[in-house]
This record gives sequence, C-alpha cells and structure tokens, in this order.
Amino acid sequence: MQRKILIGVAIVVTVVLLFKFCDFKKSDEEDISYNTNLIQQQIVNVGKLVVTEGHFSEVITYKNQQKYLLDMLSFEKKALVIVNADVTVAYDLHQMKYDIDEKNKKITIVSIPKEEIKISPDIQFYDVEQSKLNPFTGDDYNKINKSVKANLAKKIEKSSLKKNAQNRLISELSKILILTNTMGWKLQYEGKVIESEKDFGEQIKL
Repeated sequence: MQRKILIGVAIVVTVVLLFKFCDFKKSDEEDISYNTNLIQQQIVNVGKLVVTEGHFSEVITYKNQQKYLLDMLSFEKKALVIVNADVTVAYDLHQMKYDIDEKNKKITIVSIPKEEIKISPDIQFYDVEQSKLNPFTGDDYNKINKSVKANLAKKIEKSSLKKNAQNRLISELSKILILTNTMGWKLQYEGKVIESEKDFGEQIKL
C-alpha cells in the first residue's frame, strides 16, 4: 500500500514538473517572438527616406567663338551665367536589407542603400552677346548645364553635405542599436558587431 502511495506521489510530482517545464518553454518562445516583433517594428520605423539639403551658388562666364576665312574673321558669343542650385543627399532606408536570427538573438544588417544625390540648378543668363552667325543654341545650353552639374558635384564632394547626410543616417540606424542593446540582442554589419555609433561610422563608407 505504502509503495503504491509513493508511486502515486512520484507520478504527480513528475506531471507537475512537466507542466512547469512546458510553461517555461512557452514563456521563452513568447518572449523571443515578442522581442522579434519589437525589433521588426523599430526597423519599419527607421525605414524611411533620410534627406539632407544644401544650397550652392556660382557665377560662370561662358564664351564661344566661331572662326571663318582661315581664322581671319571670328564671331563670338558670351554670357554671364548665375547658378543657384538646391542639392539633396538622400538615403532610402526602405531598401535596407537585414536578417533576424531569433535563436542567437542577433540582427545582421545585410546592406545599406547608397546615397542618392539630386542636383536641381536654376540657371539664369545675363549680359548675353551673340551674332547671327554665332547665336546661342540648345547645344550651348546643354553644355552649360552639363558643366554646371559637374562643377557642383565637385563642390558637393568638398563640402560637409555628404558627411552631414551620413551622420543623419547613423543617427537613424542607432535607434535599432539602442533597442537591441536594451533587449540583450546583438547588431552586426559587415562581419562586425556594432556596439556604438562610432562603430557604425567606421563601417559605413561614403
């Protein structure tokens, strides 16, 4: 009789322990799922268009000369060109690719989209001088527009605009870093674990 009682108690204890183990597993799975949902939501919040704007101005003197009769006769055209350009450097973070490893609690940023530079010049012509034998044509305006954009591109490279855009990008990505750190997850990019904004700055190349 006593043996039956002991067996019964052992069975009850085993059943209770099994239920508790199952509850623990269920809670752990729910916690991982909850964490994953939070991280995905944060990535969705970060996934937007990050735009940095700048303004550039310059003055150009355009000249062109047409020569005739063995260069003895020439007709010149020239103009003063004033350029005001709005420039934007944008990162479309909707295009960012990432991977979530629930088992190892790790987020890997697979790729970050390259910056998109948009130059919108407003070109005004002043003091235009031309002749009937050498008038301004559409080809002249195309040359000027191409030259203006090439010169502006050089100015943008030398300016702080791209660096400011990169800093804004890092600031947005750091929102994911803050969340992963808080939840005990790891954030990785290009094979390196990201632990600070400085790490992002070192890994993201302009």
